[in-house]
Amino acid sequence: MKKIVSASYEDFCRDFTLNVPANFNFAFDVLDRLASERGDDVAVVHVDDAGVRRDYTFGWLHGQSCRMANALKQRGLRKGDRVMLILYRSIEFWVSMLALHRLGAVPVPSPAQLMPKDIVFRVNRANIRGMIVESSLTGRIEEARPQTETLDVLVQSGKGCLPAGWSDFHDMVQQASADFPRPAAPAENAGGDDPLLIFFSSGTTGMPKMVEHNHLYPLGHYMTGAYWHDLEPGDLHLTLADTGWGKALWGKFYGQWMAGAAVFVYDFRGKFVPAELLRIMAENRITTFCAPPTVYRFLVREDLSQYDLSCLRHCTTAGELLNESVYADWLAATGLPIYEGYGQTETTLQVATFRNMQPKPGSIGRPVPGWDVVLMDAGGNMCPAGEEGEICVRVAEGAPVGLFKGYLDEPEKTASVMFDGYYHTGDKAWMDEDGYLWFLGRVDDLIKSSGYRIGPFEVESALVSHPAVIEAAVTGVPDPLRGQAVKATVVLAGGYEAGEALTKELQNHVKKVTAPYKYPRIIDYVDELPKTISGKIKRAEIRQRDEQA
Repeated sequence: MKKIVSASYEDFCRDFTLNVPANFNFAFDVLDRLASERGDDVAVVHVDDAGVRRDYTFGWLHGQSCRMANALKQRGLRKGDRVMLILYRSIEFWVSMLALHRLGAVPVPSPAQLMPKDIVFRVNRANIRGMIVESSLTGRIEEARPQTETLDVLVQSGKGCLPAGWSDFHDMVQQASADFPRPAAPAENAGGDDPLLIFFSSGTTGMPKMVEHNHLYPLGHYMTGAYWHDLEPGDLHLTLADTGWGKALWGKFYGQWMAGAAVFVYDFRGKFVPAELLRIMAENRITTFCAPPTVYRFLVREDLSQYDLSCLRHCTTAGELLNESVYADWLAATGLPIYEGYGQTETTLQVATFRNMQPKPGSIGRPVPGWDVVLMDAGGNMCPAGEEGEICVRVAEGAPVGLFKGYLDEPEKTASVMFDGYYHTGDKAWMDEDGYLWFLGRVDDLIKSSGYRIGPFEVESALVSHPAVIEAAVTGVPDPLRGQAVKATVVLAGGYEAGEALTKELQNHVKKVTAPYKYPRIIDYVDELPKTISGKIKRAEIRQRDEQA
């Protein structure tokens, strides 16, 4: 695909088209072509926890993934079989994903934080047949195995004792053939609308759902890489995400290669250290960068003048609201604006700020070309500018490329979000006069206080702009006069002490930063916020605790 250059957002929407080949399969149609045309070019730059850098080419990935596909086929895996991957950010993740795409088997990327009970639930829920796991996690799988029903192909990567019944990743690859032609038989040839992968949702409001995507999903991320990340051939892109979550495939896999760039992987295993990330970015001359706003908040607290970020030319963020003060601090230190975006596990990029748009700090941007995004009220009516509504995607005339197939084995849950010709995201926003969307939060998270409807993100954004606050979660608590009162649950930065004086200071700060009626009348100080294993705040759990109290 040839990247177009548009002077305005309107021109971009008019000119952009996405070519969708018949029976598209990323491994055969993209990776193999890159290996043929640019086999010696670097595809992945990997820096491990010890700081050792290794460069992997497209040709190397082609050979290794063909070998792994053959090895897995020899062990009985076939098209449609589901395989859980727990591989941190090791290069084996990329090899395994491509191998499974070739086989038509269905990867289930999973985070390393899963405990045995989580593994039992997911394996049995998804009828998972295979596991490819980093050796430090094998013990958890072994603990879970007696309670699972379908596992029979077990692969361990890395050093460590190999339990009975397991195969060694590197032995498998070394012994297998590097020739894996595209299958001709329909029973083996996967592509198009066939299942590509399954994500388990974060489970912020209940048990995780199985989000199923088809083989067109990677094509949806061409927009992510080429236009939102603004990638060009020769770029080295870093998205700070773990491979257990969908964001890794947004920024570490499909769209970046289709745009001609290489992927940078920082495989740190311990606690996130902002100064160390900045050093890695400077030493490896990162050109484009994507991270959640929380990471930017930590980075701007460092002395950025001590790091050579001169190669960095484009920055993006998603996952939560970007605080305006962080935007301003980053811009002042680097000269670079931060371009926001919005999507879900169920989608690719839906709304974004692109290079041909003026960023508005705090706005997620405008609808992505190809995504017919509207705001609707509870009655199914379109919302005018300035009025809040649910973010919905029109699908009556066909789903956009990148929208999920549905919640696997849960047709009633799929029907609860896919009806009347629209996909209902469950997220609320409002649109300004220029067509920019401003995210408010999940429908269930909105607070109704004294006739006002208050989104938690805007209050949280105001709170974290104060130097005392590292993280904040805003919820509503029952109030006899107001219906609900705004409550903030706050994690403090070092050197600050909870107390009445600080509470007053934070309340006054919020009144100055945003509309005064939104200030938190209650502030609760905690050591950490309840979160899902993907790091999303569980506001529902905070509300439940408050109701019980």
